Amino acid sequence: MTLPQAVLLFLAAVLGGMLNSVAGGGSFIGFPALIFTGVPSINANATNTVALWPGVVASAGAYRRELARQPRALILVLGGTSLIGGVLGALLLLRTPQQTFTLLIPPLLLIATVLFAASPRLTALLRQRRAAALPATPVATSDLAQAQARTLSAELPATSTLAMRMEKLSPSKLVTVSFFQLLIATYGGYFGGGIGILMLATLGMMGMENIHEMNGLKTLLAGLINGVAVVTFALAGAVFWPQALLMVVGAVIGGYGGAYYARKIDQRWVRLFVTLVGVAMTLYFFINIYILGHSGK
Repeated sequence: MTLPQAVLLFLAAVLGGMLNSVAGGGSFIGFPALIFTGVPSINANATNTVALWPGVVASAGAYRRELARQPRALILVLGGTSLIGGVLGALLLLRTPQQTFTLLIPPLLLIATVLFAASPRLTALLRQRRAAALPATPVATSDLAQAQARTLSAELPATSTLAMRMEKLSPSKLVTVSFFQLLIATYGGYFGGGIGILMLATLGMMGMENIHEMNGLKTLLAGLINGVAVVTFALAGAVFWPQALLMVVGAVIGGYGGAYYARKIDQRWVRLFVTLVGVAMTLYFFINIYILGHSGK
């Protein structure tokens, strides 16, 4: 790794960390940057997974309160499924020929870009569903009635959440969501772009309505998927550690900076920028691999 390559990777990691802290999509920066600096595609994917994992773990820690509300059985089932799928996906990646994976880069980036671009719409639909599911707060006129109404209003979400917990623990729904989570985790261990929105869709299908609890569970599961993939890649010797450690430092710095400026930046513009980067990277690799025939790495 030359000095210019190190500078490029560090700056890419800083930018990727900032994007992840504001709107997500840091993979669109880090993964191509590794390939641009000469890292083979499979090793670039493994190294990028290592670089992103600490940020995912930190995000999961921020959702401790939301995760505490989830039934332990649900976390154990989905967590176990995520670990199995993450290992399967990572092993599948390691068994994929380098040239074959390189040929898969454009469609994988396209899938991740589409999922990223569609995520605000899905999140809005989930919020609307959450609002529609809550009973209307009673109209009160007297002071006593208003106090009772406020008490009832405060209790309604908890009651709704409790009912939702009991519903989502039905065996049929657990089996269904575990199957989809296994598929998502396998994809996550293999490549991973867009797994967050896929998990939100699956949790919504299961009956979850609180978007904050969904984000907490999604982040925890993503941390498990990436974590077990990191261990698998490390044991297989697929990680370029100098690049990975450099990018971890850059991502942490970028994450803190992005969190500081997050309230001042319109996320719509950030998401548009990330989407355009995803489209540009997809087109670049499509032309470079399919038209120019540069698929040796």
